[in-house]
Amino acid sequence: MEPVESAKCECCELREDCTRGYIVGVKADFGGRWLCGLCSEAVREEGRKRGMEAALRDHMAFCAGWCRAKDPALRVADGMRQMLLRRRPSISISK
Repeated sequence: MEPVESAKCECCELREDCTRGYIVGVKADFGGRWLCGLCSEAVREEGRKRGMEAALRDHMAFCAGWCRAKDPALRVADGMRQMLLRRRPSISISK
């Protein structure tokens, strides 16, 4: 089994324990930057709409100004909330 190492997200600074192979794969997807699961999902989702470079740049700017000012547990909880809101099907009320 491949050894596990700790990697720090370059956006939100959250740490995750990952294998070296996984870390290399994520870095390849994001121009040499390692992103945690939440940040990488946010960037991929936005990247489909506007392009990966713009999405990565904007997400990193957002995290630098907002995420790093909060407690890590609150950042994770808020990130999960935002992902769930984006995936929620729109509700239409017909009369």
